[in-house]
Amino acid sequence: MSTNQDILKAKLRIGFAQLPYLIRTLVLVWDATRRWTVVWLILLIIQGLLPVVTVYLTRALVDSLVAALQAPPAWSSFQTVLPYVIVMAGVLLLAELLSYSAGFVRDVQTELVKDHLSGLIHRQSVAVDLAFYDRPDYYDRLHRAQYHALDRPLTLLENFGGVFQNTLTLLAMVAVLIPYGIWLPLALLATSLPAFYLVLKHRLRFYHWRLNNTERERRAWYYSWLLTDREAAAELRIFDLGHHFQSLFQAVRRKLRQERVKLAWDQSLAEVAAATAALVITGLTLAWMLWRAILGSLTLGDLALFYQAFQHGQRLMATLFENLSEIYSNSLFLSDLFEFLALEPQVTDPAEPVPVPTGLQAGLCFEQITFHYPGSQRVALRNFDLAIPAGGIVAIVGANGAGKSTLIKLLCRFYDPDEGRILLDGIDLRRFSLRDLRRQITILFQAPVHYQNTVSENIALGDLSLISEPGPIERAARAAGVDKPVARLPEGYETLLGTWFKSGTELSVGEWQRLALARAYWRRAPILVLDEPTSAMDPWAEHDWLQRFRHLAAGHTTLIITHRFTTAMVADTIHVMEDGRVIESGSHAELLDRGGRYAQSWRDQMQTAQRPQQKIFPDRPHADNGRTNGSLKERVGPGFDPHSA
Repeated sequence: MSTNQDILKAKLRIGFAQLPYLIRTLVLVWDATRRWTVVWLILLIIQGLLPVVTVYLTRALVDSLVAALQAPPAWSSFQTVLPYVIVMAGVLLLAELLSYSAGFVRDVQTELVKDHLSGLIHRQSVAVDLAFYDRPDYYDRLHRAQYHALDRPLTLLENFGGVFQNTLTLLAMVAVLIPYGIWLPLALLATSLPAFYLVLKHRLRFYHWRLNNTERERRAWYYSWLLTDREAAAELRIFDLGHHFQSLFQAVRRKLRQERVKLAWDQSLAEVAAATAALVITGLTLAWMLWRAILGSLTLGDLALFYQAFQHGQRLMATLFENLSEIYSNSLFLSDLFEFLALEPQVTDPAEPVPVPTGLQAGLCFEQITFHYPGSQRVALRNFDLAIPAGGIVAIVGANGAGKSTLIKLLCRFYDPDEGRILLDGIDLRRFSLRDLRRQITILFQAPVHYQNTVSENIALGDLSLISEPGPIERAARAAGVDKPVARLPEGYETLLGTWFKSGTELSVGEWQRLALARAYWRRAPILVLDEPTSAMDPWAEHDWLQRFRHLAAGHTTLIITHRFTTAMVADTIHVMEDGRVIESGSHAELLDRGGRYAQSWRDQMQTAQRPQQKIFPDRPHADNGRTNGSLKERVGPGFDPHSA
């Protein structure tokens, strides 16, 4: 007995814990659909009272019909029945009209609430720190918020509406039944309470099952994505992986299906037992009422009224408990939604932001930076120091995992360092607002996004505050070396790119990279960061871009992350990173003369290429200031700005 009491207490505690979520959900729905919610409430009240009107009309109709049948056939007898028939038909028609109207209102509310919720989820997804994407539990929460909680608020509202309407109708039915026996409402309760308890128990089991299987559901989705998305299509075919991933998907789905079927089977057995008990109670109650009618204490109209009221009350009680269990279940899933929406970013604006310098004077400085990614024990940077002078070009080279790309994430304040600080003209980055700081930086990421938009839109996305005019867009494309591929496209700069939508045109990997480079150039920002800018370019495209780079970088403080020494050669200073620290620094020529790690890697790269060393630039590549390409200034001009005339 104590075990059952403990279980009941635990369920009650969980139920009461969901009350704040219920209130927040109602507020959320009200914010999204105020006028429609008022209309919905009015319809509920009318729909809740109509069944009682129908019950009373039924008794009056039956009694008038019995009287008419007992009287001699005459038009006057029919006239006594006709008004009840007309009114009953009108009530039934009104009920149908109200039902259709309520369905239309629910459809409108559904669309409004879905859009409102999607907006909240999207806003939160953009606002949270990049660190959240490093944690599997974040994806679990996002998955539950998107797939399990998105429809719950409207369902919950419908449940509340059902409870309100059914309670209103049930109270009226109880008032109808009490004159026939004070114990009849208790009989109604007894027919539905066992089923309510079992449903409540199942809802809790189902929620915990879903909670424990979120990762497994995401894995099934992942295997399905691999089998159906273009990104993995080539490898699946060349390595013959289709059957392998189909087997993995089916194994995960089989496990989920077996557990889900087991839950459904247990629930079905319990519901059969509860329904049998309810049927016995109903049968005994109807037998008692029939006996009273045989004894003459009830008229046929009374018997019809009782039967209809009891049957209707029984359905109402079952529906009421079903709605209550749905409210309980949906509130459990809504906790996932509100927990996701409550995630607080750790990288935030300062209480009193200081203005960001409009033009860099001293430059950027990393001072004693130590950092590790959330959830990782490995230190990405340790006591790291680096200076990037204003207007200078600095290249960072090193093996994978050396910490090069981490510098970009810290510079953009996607993360904050564990120790140390990053200075912009002597001011700690944490003293600026995030928006103002990031407005000062333009980046070509190592894996840029392939936006399924036109060429012009892909470039203009670098800065939406600027007006996208053809001239500047084309100059940015020329600066990135993507103008010739664009000229071959069917509609030029208005060509839709990608194959996600109708009539899209796909680019090569290198062309997508150069398009992203044009997007980076489009943005007016003093700090230019390029992460592997030539990794997807062929040697000819790389040579052409390197020839023009110093003019393109004029007026910017530039940081280049690269594995290619031919790209690093354009920098004023090259820093070699290893295990989160700088081990060598100098110009290309100085590092070669020093004979250290850079020089050894350079010789290895040249030998691998099996070609003699070719210097695209002299030993100090910045000294020629673009004289190696006489037509360059005519194309893009010194101090390149795609927005200038």
